[in-house]
Amino acid sequence: MKFSRSWKVFWFVLLILSLYFLGPFRTNILLLGTDDSPERGSLGRTDTIILTTIVPLKPYIGMLSIPRDLWVTIPNVGEQRINTAYFFAEADQSGTGGDAATETIRENFGVTVPNYAIIHMTGIVAAIDIFGGVNIQLDSPSGGYPAGEHSLSGIEALAFARDRAGSSDFSRMQRTQILLLAILNKGFEPSSWPKFPQFVLSLAKVVDTNIPLWQWPRLLFVLARAPLFGIDSRTITPEMVVPFTTSGGAQVLGPNWGEINQLMDEMFGR
Repeated sequence: MKFSRSWKVFWFVLLILSLYFLGPFRTNILLLGTDDSPERGSLGRTDTIILTTIVPLKPYIGMLSIPRDLWVTIPNVGEQRINTAYFFAEADQSGTGGDAATETIRENFGVTVPNYAIIHMTGIVAAIDIFGGVNIQLDSPSGGYPAGEHSLSGIEALAFARDRAGSSDFSRMQRTQILLLAILNKGFEPSSWPKFPQFVLSLAKVVDTNIPLWQWPRLLFVLARAPLFGIDSRTITPEMVVPFTTSGGAQVLGPNWGEINQLMDEMFGR
């Protein structure tokens, strides 16, 4: 059976598009949320640390939240809280914090992370308000809200993620993931589509990333399938760490690498 030239071109283009949208096999991205504010200044620590992995062919999206107080080795710094890797690098030379954070992840977790996205959390308020707020669903009381569904404005959403009254770092990690998923779900609602360009422009003002433009269509393609296949959202749990006090008096979390490595193998295919 012979194919015409037009059919050969069609199948070639289809192959190229398939390779683009379904490859590479795995992409790892580090999501960082800074605690900077008008009161603290623009240089902040990354209290939100989410290691994300994307496998387009499955499809699979995994999000692992890492406690900000995890005591790790930071290259060129030494042993410190993991949320200071970005801070120390930025304080030394502006624009180097993202690379320092990804290198810290590679050094301690054994995962190569070529890309990062740094979200300046105070700026996300305006982006959420463009969508008219977000809706969260709580299975149990959290962040000052009872169980059930709640509609939050931008400032309420930020306060929900940052609430520290009677909660631990582990519950704050869970709330941050709830908020991110709520923003994603809001973006998929047809009523939000006309506002999406404005939302993206607003978000671009508060996000620093090294993800090249040519990769964005591929990532959006994977995210578009998220409502169908779901997102595997997990956190490093209290059973995976050992609280202790450093010689300097800081209360931190020592990693139980036996437990953590098992989770890393499962989610990141090491």
